[in-house]
Amino acid sequence: MNPFEEKGVKIADTFKDWSRIQPKPYCKQEVDPYTKTRIILMNGTEFEQVWFGHQFSRSCPSQDLRKELALIRRSEQQQQKVIGALKPPDETILEHTVSYEQLAVDLTAELAQREPDLHVKMALDFALLEDFDHLYRYSDLLEMEMGAKAEQLVGHYTEIMPGRPTIAEHRYPYDNLRRWIDSKTASPITKLNVEIITAAEQQTMNYYMNVASLYESDLGRSLYQEIGLIEEQHVTQYGGLLDTNMTMLEKLLCHEYTECYLYYSCFEDEKDERIKAIWEEHFIQEVGHLHLAADLLKQYDKKEWQQVIPDGNFPQLLKLRENKQYVRDVLANTVKLTSKGDNYVEAATLPQNDDFFQFQEKVNANVEAVPSHQVIAQYIEKNGMDYRFEESPNPVPELQDRKVDNTTVGREML
Repeated sequence: MNPFEEKGVKIADTFKDWSRIQPKPYCKQEVDPYTKTRIILMNGTEFEQVWFGHQFSRSCPSQDLRKELALIRRSEQQQQKVIGALKPPDETILEHTVSYEQLAVDLTAELAQREPDLHVKMALDFALLEDFDHLYRYSDLLEMEMGAKAEQLVGHYTEIMPGRPTIAEHRYPYDNLRRWIDSKTASPITKLNVEIITAAEQQTMNYYMNVASLYESDLGRSLYQEIGLIEEQHVTQYGGLLDTNMTMLEKLLCHEYTECYLYYSCFEDEKDERIKAIWEEHFIQEVGHLHLAADLLKQYDKKEWQQVIPDGNFPQLLKLRENKQYVRDVLANTVKLTSKGDNYVEAATLPQNDDFFQFQEKVNANVEAVPSHQVIAQYIEKNGMDYRFEESPNPVPELQDRKVDNTTVGREML
């Protein structure tokens, strides 16, 4: 499939009336977990494109170009509204959060397994263990406060147990930055992976920032605050991988190409025929956006689209599926790592005066007050052991004891 060779629709013909902007939400008792995660993924993809369009417009000196950006942006906004409306009103903030973290785990694992660039793969594996731990913390809060088991929400496709403890994830800001890829030499799958994961993690960060103050319990509010800060680190990491040398019109083209790729992947992967039709419609619309982006690139940058995307044919399509063994392998081998610049080292090998330990002391001086630890400690106090869904014991021996929350893995000194 090459979207540059497909016939799209004129953007002016994509605008919908209110009846089409408000589709029927899915039924939370019946929906497939990966249908929910695809919806979250595409919601985030649309948000990324819309906000990129705003930033582009705010720094663009051409009023004619700004008009074209506004045209694209309005169509993208309507697509986002359709996708956002698919979430049902009876799905709670916390239930929806579990799906966010399932997406983070299985999407990151899927991208990492197909990633040829070791630098990018290491970044994916590194953050994977952190989102995996977030799923565990939110799941314990869900069972403790609502009596609902997250294993049912994730369809038993994703295990729920400790990863790199959230308390160990707080790093000095410099150490979350990564060097950017070179889009001229990077493989098509690498460029797509970086675009996709940046949008997905940004959507998660935005969601937690917005719902933290809306959550009912103080414990939940504080957990969203803490994990929201970690998601900001993830956005810094993944956004840092994006090529900083590209022009804004080159980036626009890549954004639109990524949307075409994702909608087509969702269409091929989707089991729900009603949702599948939405993915197909949006794919056709995105082809129109892509063609306009290519025209704008030629008009203003004097470049053909092939100079930015040499081969328009989609590489391997994205499928969301369970990745239990892969996550276990990464967990067993890298749980004690932290990042130091572009490198990953065991925290215990760092000197005591390192920025990591100094930052930890500022943020987590009182371990008992750290929200992510409080959730598990309170659950254990109430129930005798934590809540998990694991098919065998945690591959990290220090994380196997269900009667204590380990706060030293990944942050201990020698």
